[in-house]
Amino acid sequence: MTATDRAVQLTQAAAAAATDKLGTDPVAFDVSEQLVITDVFLVVSAANERQVGSVVDGIEEALRELDAKPVRREGDRERRWVLLDYLDLVVHVQHSDERRLYALERLWHDCPTIPLLVDERR
Repeated sequence: MTATDRAVQLTQAAAAAATDKLGTDPVAFDVSEQLVITDVFLVVSAANERQVGSVVDGIEEALRELDAKPVRREGDRERRWVLLDYLDLVVHVQHSDERRLYALERLWHDCPTIPLLVDERR
């Protein structure tokens, strides 16, 4: 089983929105073989708390245009690691320090990555 087309569509839109708001190093993992609760994990970094909030807002706005609303949002108060759960897609927007500390890529490195169609050269 692989990630659904809808999950990949949401992932691409979320990654593009994140980089538009200066989110960095986006990586998406197809976790559909490992988990039954979601298809894709998208991880994005931001340089500071304000930027984490901006990236989260940008992702929510972009996915709202695709008729997707998060069923759960966690970590918004501290803005160090915000999780947006769209059922098929779970987005982790992490402050750069948290990303280095928790190293989610290390946990999910066995899962296939989803190529993201974003331009980070801004």
